[in-house]
Amino acid sequence: MSTTGKVIRCRAAILWKPGASFSIEEIEVAPPKAKEVRIKILATGLCGSEMRRLNKNLNCIYPIILGHEGAGIVESVGEGVSTVNTGDKVIALFLLQCGECASCLNPEDNICKFKQSNTNLMSDGTSRFTCKGKPVYHFANTSTFSEYTVINEISVAKTDAAAPLEKVCLVGCGFSTGYGAAINTVTPGSTCAVFGLGGVGMSVIMGCKAAGAARIIAVDINKDKFEKAKEVGATECINPQDNEKPIEEVLFDMTGDGVDFCFEVIGNPATVVGKAEKMSLNWLLITWPKRL
Repeated sequence: MSTTGKVIRCRAAILWKPGASFSIEEIEVAPPKAKEVRIKILATGLCGSEMRRLNKNLNCIYPIILGHEGAGIVESVGEGVSTVNTGDKVIALFLLQCGECASCLNPEDNICKFKQSNTNLMSDGTSRFTCKGKPVYHFANTSTFSEYTVINEISVAKTDAAAPLEKVCLVGCGFSTGYGAAINTVTPGSTCAVFGLGGVGMSVIMGCKAAGAARIIAVDINKDKFEKAKEVGATECINPQDNEKPIEEVLFDMTGDGVDFCFEVIGNPATVVGKAEKMSLNWLLITWPKRL
């Protein structure tokens, strides 16, 4: 039976208040309006952005459905949608891309001018979610912690029909954050250091390799990640706890004059304090979204 144009009842993980745990609830998801897409979410990641909202009150509006790394299948589309069709496999994007504004047309920019100041509601100022008769807020234009979600068309990217959704969902945040930071900065033949070997850190390594870096030094206190880091492109791996010297001195000794590019992908700004000046390098701090 077709669900097009109808309210869908499904489950979602709702955060009712600061410091609370997720609560699995039955919700109602309204049909998409003009230029909106309703998606059946089949895979979603858990990013540090959500974890911070579980542990702290970061000016969230409650109740809210979190999640911004998701992929699924288009269930129905609203009036005027032209880029995707019912049945398409898609990735949810927390950064809007209208493709027409000055920022979207600028190769050095990626913050669409259409980006809403309040991403907790749809463009018309209302929510598509209700639970127990009350509206539930959206998160980051996506809200992928729901079996169905409604997203602006310009926050949806069609992917290949054969793409494994449990993997490509990470393109919506974790992979693109790390890979993009590297390919847009690293120069061929350079030496790079990557602090933190989580999902974003591994993506940085892949980006450094794709950009033509000659040496990619992976740094983490968890040696279990070293094998995977080398598989995706790291040339060397270091555990700071194995050395008596500060890690910046270890890197200096390894390279002779420091590295060219350094990526902090732990999400801890304290890692950077004092080190950039000592090492005389380009230091890129990637703290949001954080993936550990």
